[in-house]
Amino acid sequence: MSEHRSLWQDAAPQEDLGPGTPPTAVDPGSQTPSLDLTEPAVLRAALEALLFVADGPVQLAQLAAAVQRPATEVAEALAEITADLDRRGAGWQLRPAATGFRLYTRERYAPIVEAFLLDGQRSKLSQAALETLAVVAYKQPVTRARISAIRGVNVDGVVRTLLARELITEVGLDPETGGGLYRTTSTFLEKMGIASVDELPSLAPLLPELDSLDLDEL
Repeated sequence: MSEHRSLWQDAAPQEDLGPGTPPTAVDPGSQTPSLDLTEPAVLRAALEALLFVADGPVQLAQLAAAVQRPATEVAEALAEITADLDRRGAGWQLRPAATGFRLYTRERYAPIVEAFLLDGQRSKLSQAALETLAVVAYKQPVTRARISAIRGVNVDGVVRTLLARELITEVGLDPETGGGLYRTTSTFLEKMGIASVDELPSLAPLLPELDSLDLDEL
């Protein structure tokens, strides 16, 4: 535990970024009970939830702001999460990344994960995967959050499938949101039988009421 605690505390800034008052996680009028993030177990669970849904590495300052707790307190909670995952030999682990912290598949289980993902390549793409691939093709480079906004559903699983099939690839981070940017690959071009995305057909003929639509959403 001491080694993990030192690692995360070293990453914490000198000044605490979150306020000292207990935050309310939901609106007072909501039927969902508020979360007392001053409770260590609740704080750890909240951080785990944030890291699980994050598109990429999350900075300590972002986590502290999200849970409205001091950065040093968040760093200590991250160290405890790391130690717990390692102690249990969980299938994933929490590690520092170049620009923050992120959950990763534990290396010893990589062959199982790889076999599972590759097995999916033998099946046809689902309708959801085709729709997501179309969004990436026409909006690239595009973040996962943007794809979700356009399709109106969570696309995490579909994006992982497209990555595994090498139809899309991550090409850096969005400078505004920090989310990963995705674009199509040469494999996609080969499957489509085109030399570049410029040869993709226009969407205009498929949209009879084009004038009434927001072109930014296409």
